[in-house]
Amino acid sequence: MFNKFVFYDTETTGIHKDFSQIIQCGSILTDSNLTNLDEQNIGSSPLPWIIPQPRAMLTNKKINQFKSNTSHYQMMKEIQNKWKEWAIDEPSVFITYNGHAFDEELIRRQLWCNLLEPYITNTNGNGRLDLMLMIHNIASFFSDEISIPFFEGGPSYSIKLEHLASEHGIDVSDAHDAISDCKFMIGLCKKIKKELPEVFESFINISTKDGIKNLLYSEEFLALGEVHRRHAFQYPVVICGADNSRPNDICFYDLSFDPDEILDLDFTEINKMIQGGGRDLPLKKYKINKTIPVCSSKHLNKKDHFDIDHDELQRRAEIVKNNKDFQTKVSQAMEDRLMNFPEPDYVEGTIYSGGFPSYRDKDLMQEFHACEDVEHLVKISRNFEDDRYRILAERIICSNYDADIPSDVQERYLALTHERTQTDGKWGSIEKSLNDIEKLLNEKEDKEDQIILKATKEKLLSMKQ
Repeated sequence: MFNKFVFYDTETTGIHKDFSQIIQCGSILTDSNLTNLDEQNIGSSPLPWIIPQPRAMLTNKKINQFKSNTSHYQMMKEIQNKWKEWAIDEPSVFITYNGHAFDEELIRRQLWCNLLEPYITNTNGNGRLDLMLMIHNIASFFSDEISIPFFEGGPSYSIKLEHLASEHGIDVSDAHDAISDCKFMIGLCKKIKKELPEVFESFINISTKDGIKNLLYSEEFLALGEVHRRHAFQYPVVICGADNSRPNDICFYDLSFDPDEILDLDFTEINKMIQGGGRDLPLKKYKINKTIPVCSSKHLNKKDHFDIDHDELQRRAEIVKNNKDFQTKVSQAMEDRLMNFPEPDYVEGTIYSGGFPSYRDKDLMQEFHACEDVEHLVKISRNFEDDRYRILAERIICSNYDADIPSDVQERYLALTHERTQTDGKWGSIEKSLNDIEKLLNEKEDKEDQIILKATKEKLLSMKQ
């Protein structure tokens, strides 16, 4: 049982996880009744090598951050310190909206790039919940209790946060502001907690690995709900396998398929299903370290969500659970998956590929954060055992201090800024962004849009010099 929640949202310069930057992060701490206890709203100026994307700036409207006196390093340190403060006495659940794929990844990467602790949300007993995936489940099974807005009049759904907030009487005039989006999430959670308390509590409980494991191995079959291309899909499922080499990876069996026709398939056929994936197959893969849009079938108010009789689904569930041979074949097939991920070309992308810092490097990071003397900071950077941390430390030093920086460090920093601002790469291109702005200036008649685009153009031109 958690007694504290942390709602957070970010506004960024773009959508590339390695080459975009957080320019605003809003966080609100609440108690278990969703009463505001504390909040943080902080922004920073873009780093000299980060290209603001015009369409992103049109969405978040944060052109004021172009002239911010707060550095990215300062901002990330304050986020880390505040989040750790909020969770120091007892664990908290960190809640975002459609954030596990983007917001949280950016938070992790940018804490890591600043030599800070990247895994605050899922360590020390903390939980993590993507509210959008709870909405997937609600849209699939509980839309009578929680109204889900239709997209352009229907029949398909819109699950954008601002549309949901508006549907439930929450003022959305300041959408795409990080702290405002946090308030939208809190308002939405209050509605869910009031109308569907058991479902709300269930999703809070599965915000940790232990919590989701407890649910997966419960006696009842589970109700998996997904929204795909604005349409809701319902699946009755039970766990049927897990990848022992990748402990976060599990597999569901879709009880819509008669197990008598599936369980006796040979390993080759099962392996083909695992490798292929797809929502029309009986085997569905998920990760327990991210929110799964699933709840116990006991929470369903109606027994007609599925085309198959409830008792029959229970019978099928027992057959799957008791077939150890089938479970073994599924688990083996999951372990046989070929994962050919290319090695990252740039240090920003190596957060997961290069291992965790040594004890020595962890100590050096703490010393680095406590120091403001440039000469000593450079000395610390040269002593890192992992060369990635030397590179990152040098970037922090050069972007936060002007004097007493050794020539070799300056040269590497100038090479970085030149590459990122004067050439075309995965990080984008100033020229392409400027061309995009010219097109948008001709398309957008709104006065505010024009101001945002011209300010972004001015920023990009200054980076070219």
